Amino acid sequence: MFGVQVFRWMQKQRWYIADNGIYSKLISVMGKRGQTRMAMWLFSEMRNAGCRPDTSVYNALITAHLHSRDKTKALSKAIGYFQKMKGIERCKPNIVTYNILLRAFAQARNLEQVSSLFKDLDESTISPDIYTFNGVMDAYGKNGMIREMEAILAQMRSSQYKPDLITFNLLIDSYGKKQEFGKMEQVFKSLLSSKERPTLSTFNSMILNYGKARLKNKAEDVFKKMIDMGYSPSFVTHESLIFMYGLCDCVSSAVQLFDELVESKVPIKVSTLNAMLDVYCLNGLQQEAHSLFERAKSIKIHPDSSTYKLLYRAYTKAKQKELLDKLLEHMDENGIIPNKRFFLNALDSVASVPGNSKSANAATDSNTANSEYANAATDSNTANSESVNATTDSNTSNSESANAATKSNTSNSKSAHASTDSNNPQDFAKLATHVKNFLAHR
Repeated sequence: MFGVQVFRWMQKQRWYIADNGIYSKLISVMGKRGQTRMAMWLFSEMRNAGCRPDTSVYNALITAHLHSRDKTKALSKAIGYFQKMKGIERCKPNIVTYNILLRAFAQARNLEQVSSLFKDLDESTISPDIYTFNGVMDAYGKNGMIREMEAILAQMRSSQYKPDLITFNLLIDSYGKKQEFGKMEQVFKSLLSSKERPTLSTFNSMILNYGKARLKNKAEDVFKKMIDMGYSPSFVTHESLIFMYGLCDCVSSAVQLFDELVESKVPIKVSTLNAMLDVYCLNGLQQEAHSLFERAKSIKIHPDSSTYKLLYRAYTKAKQKELLDKLLEHMDENGIIPNKRFFLNALDSVASVPGNSKSANAATDSNTANSEYANAATDSNTANSESVNATTDSNTSNSESANAATKSNTSNSKSAHASTDSNNPQDFAKLATHVKNFLAHR
């Protein structure tokens, strides 16, 4: 194993001295590589070498666990270490410990634990810092708890901390999601008059949230402001604008923007393709969506699992059986072998759609709305410690959108179960036939 080899090599060097700093760094590195067991082995090895763990080592160990895929187990382990630290004088939790845990539980949307940790911190001799306040405000803001967020902001100010860029961004994003645009605009004005400078995330968040409220002119004004201030749009900006136009019934504007991106020859991400496909489907234009999907490769965009799922759900909800049949053929020709849950999820969505369902509701679970721009204020709370961002990559490592976990309510799902665990094309064809037959008899 790579970690063991590096460690053994270090032990042989003349300069090597076993100390907490080295072990803390190694444990942190192993955690980031997803090697939690190796991190735990190093923790055990350091004690065998006569080193006594301190707060920094435990912080590294907690962070290592938070990088693991099983987040429920990781959070349980983290709290267990936190409680253990309290009972060891040289390992008492410090503000970094609290910030790591607050951020982790905020991202897990466990507000009860966030509140408990913040109360525990308030009752201790440790003073919160700007990262602490930002983390707790972000947790409340993302869950729409504006009053609680504002209470923490008032507490932060009373502690003589001035809002930083992270504070401004999370406030703008939180107010925008709750459509409290007056407050959002006031925060933006305060940001412009401060020593801080907006980021692309600031503008992207405002464009998206105005778009969701169908305030096209407001969104376009923000985009113009962004350009006037010398910012270059990112792919997230373009996706936010495309999605905004789709929600505002301005499909032609979305198409024009997408076509301009294609003509500019800049590499286009699959998420941007998905945004345009979603706009078509939201507006009942499944045929146009399929035409774009079929020419995607000619413009050097390669659909991924989220593309297939988006179209599959859109076609089934709109009862576009011909398009669904073509999509299944594409999947078969391109060797796309979805697992059982993909089809069970699709079948379940079909079974739950009323007979008079409108196609305008075809794809409301767009992947564009939950990409980086929807999280504009959460990406940058890193300055105090590497481990403050212990779980920022937790949503990317083991999840394909085609594998969404849902249970089928259909009585005929038995054959689907039987034929999806194989990569045999014949099995795929049987499953596709099963799905098509099911849809044909709806």
